[in-house]
Parts: sequence; structure tokens; C-alpha cells
Amino acid sequence: MSKREGVGTSRVDRPFTQSRVVSDQSAAGTTIIAEGVVAKIAGIAARQVPGVYALGGGGARALGALRSVVNADDLTQGVKVEVGETQAAADITIVVEYPAPVQDVAANVRAVVSGAISSLVGLEVVEVNVEVNDVHLPSDDKNEEESRVS
Repeated sequence: MSKREGVGTSRVDRPFTQSRVVSDQSAAGTTIIAEGVVAKIAGIAARQVPGVYALGGGGARALGALRSVVNADDLTQGVKVEVGETQAAADITIVVEYPAPVQDVAANVRAVVSGAISSLVGLEVVEVNVEVNDVHLPSDDKNEEESRVS
């Protein structure tokens, strides 16, 4: 939920708290798609955009680094979604790779995430909010490597 939304308000039609139920008129039964699935699709899509270095805030990235050491990557890191019956909204926190144009990267993330949710899940995407949390400098990697050497 975006920071500008009040508690108890929804950005999507008839929100579900944990899952989405889809009716198919041509076949008997229902399909349930968990919010975590939508969040994972959004996270994978956002990571594929050129200029995106990482997803999530500083604390989330630190925890993500620990997870990756034990091969337990969290593809939903930095992603929050709200899912309704036919609509979805997403909030994505990214770190942009310097010198990529920040506005262009954010617009590309918005487009790619929206397209992935629409095509893979079949939901109408009402909004994708992108928060740029940091800019990654190439020199940051060099400092990390040097600090590991004794």
C-alpha cells in the first residue's frame, strides 16, 4: 500500500487479503492466485530492467545478501502488491545503477512490471509506484572487495 493511502483503503476492486479467485466460464472450478505469486512476478520483472541494481531498502538488501549466501533468495524483496478480483497495484523499491537516468529506469520498471502482471496473471494493473531508494556507484563494489582482503 502506498504511503499516501490511508489505513483501510484499497487501490483495487474488492481486495482479497491472501489470494485472488478467478472464475472461468468455460470450465468448472476456480483458480486461486496467491499475492506472493504476483509479488514474485513483479520482482522478477523489475530485476530485468537495465539500470536496476537491486530491489529493496538498505535493511532488506542486507537481509537479502544473507539469504543469497544460503541460496534462499527472496524474489519479492522490495515489492509490495495489493490484489483484487480483477485488478492489482504494486509498490517497488529500487536501487538505480549509476549513471542510468533515474526517471527512465523508473518508467521502464513501471512498464515492465505492469506488462508482466497483466500478461502472466491476467489482472488489470491500476498503478505501479516506484521508489528510488539509492544509486549504486561502480566504486562501491571496489570498496567492498578491498575490505574483504586481509
